[in-house]
Amino acid sequence: MLTVKDLKDLKGKTVVVRVDFNVPLKGGEIRDDNRIVAALPTIQDLLGKGARLVLMSHLGKIKHKEAPEVVEEMKKKNDMAPVAACLEKLLGQKVYFCPVTRGDELTDMVKSLKDGEVLLMQNTRYEKGEEKNDPELAKIWASFADAYVMDAFGSAHRAHASTYGVPAILKEEGKPVAVGYLVEKEVAALTRCVDVKDADRPYVAVLGGLKVSDKIKVIDSLLKKCDKILIGGAMAFTFIKALGGKVGESPVEDDQLQYAKNCYEAAHGNIILPVDTVAANGFDNWTEIVEVDSNAIPDGFQGLDIGPRTAALFKDELKKAKMVFWNGPMGVFEQDSFQSGTIAICEAIQEIPHSFTVCGGGDSAAAIKQFGFVKSFSHVSTGGGASLEMIENDGHLPGIDIIR
Repeated sequence: MLTVKDLKDLKGKTVVVRVDFNVPLKGGEIRDDNRIVAALPTIQDLLGKGARLVLMSHLGKIKHKEAPEVVEEMKKKNDMAPVAACLEKLLGQKVYFCPVTRGDELTDMVKSLKDGEVLLMQNTRYEKGEEKNDPELAKIWASFADAYVMDAFGSAHRAHASTYGVPAILKEEGKPVAVGYLVEKEVAALTRCVDVKDADRPYVAVLGGLKVSDKIKVIDSLLKKCDKILIGGAMAFTFIKALGGKVGESPVEDDQLQYAKNCYEAAHGNIILPVDTVAANGFDNWTEIVEVDSNAIPDGFQGLDIGPRTAALFKDELKKAKMVFWNGPMGVFEQDSFQSGTIAICEAIQEIPHSFTVCGGGDSAAAIKQFGFVKSFSHVSTGGGASLEMIENDGHLPGIDIIR
């Protein structure tokens, strides 16, 4: 793949950069600018080469099948204007903002860019053809570009017009397409977790979260690659019930019980499940908390965190690891009473000497940020869904493969 470092002679050239500015917005205020900050190295590199930048990103969800007034409300809620203002402050230079996604206004603003200037286009999802990879839309956007840079890892698992259609057209035209610094780093880290070398063994995966069904392909893929898989979070209860355990009111996917049983048996001891659980008599308004064996949770109680014996068991396995991939918290870490298991995993990973450790984004990334362990990881992915799909698909994602 070409990287942004390989792009030369950009003075007077327009570079379309697909960034991931899908930041949390509330009342027009950005609550977390991490994704904008993460794009700065690529943006600054291109500006330093005299490029004229057209930045594209989606923001939130816009359901075009809804009534027109509902769609307009969604658009208003997910307007990119606050993002342009934030980027302007971070860059320390003017960022032009185009409030539309096609037409004369956008075309004129792109043509009027001078060397070293930045234009942020309105939310790509204002266009219903974006998520359908509409060829007409991709052609319009591609017409602006002398080169294309993909730096939105969190969107690389989607074959959309801005992530797939545009670079496909430019490749056909013989124009350069490349990945930015953020995507380059993500691909390098996650490829290492897929193409496992002997020096990175033992390789241990830690999986948590709510549903087994969300992670079937990840589990199947990791079983072929990992030496051990530690399963916590609510998804563990589907496995425990499948093996005959009593899980009380804990969430279980009954339609996945057979899969869980078959998966556990096929792993030949390489899947390790919780042995004890912190359970409560309710999710929110609980009045009693107990520590019980994971396969003997009383009626009226549900498991909300791994217990201390499980934390110790998982820590022992992690101590041996040379490489770790973690996705999914061990419990309801948003509540103070059920944080211990997730914190224990953070501490265990922090203590592993000379290891390569990856946090696969999503809730796990939120947890390590909340508890102050971000710097303890070799790599923290910016794309939860994308990182999982890259693991599932042996290192392949549509938005990355089209650049290759």
